[in-house]
Amino acid sequence: MAERLRVLLISLRSEARLRQIDLAERLGKPQSFVSKYENGERRLDLAEVYSICKALNISFVAFAERLEKTLK
Repeated sequence: MAERLRVLLISLRSEARLRQIDLAERLGKPQSFVSKYENGERRLDLAEVYSICKALNISFVAFAERLEKTLK
């Protein structure tokens, strides 16, 4: 599941046409924060995933539905 979550987060950032640095700025975090979770070096807690969804302009519910589809 962690791999599919990672791939989905990368895909959503790409769909939003954001670079890692752009998303990091929206999150108020360093670019390395985004890089580390996208590379699987860091795990995210639920609050962080929620913040990422907000920064990508996707509802948490829509995010969860997309993740659920990847798990089937």
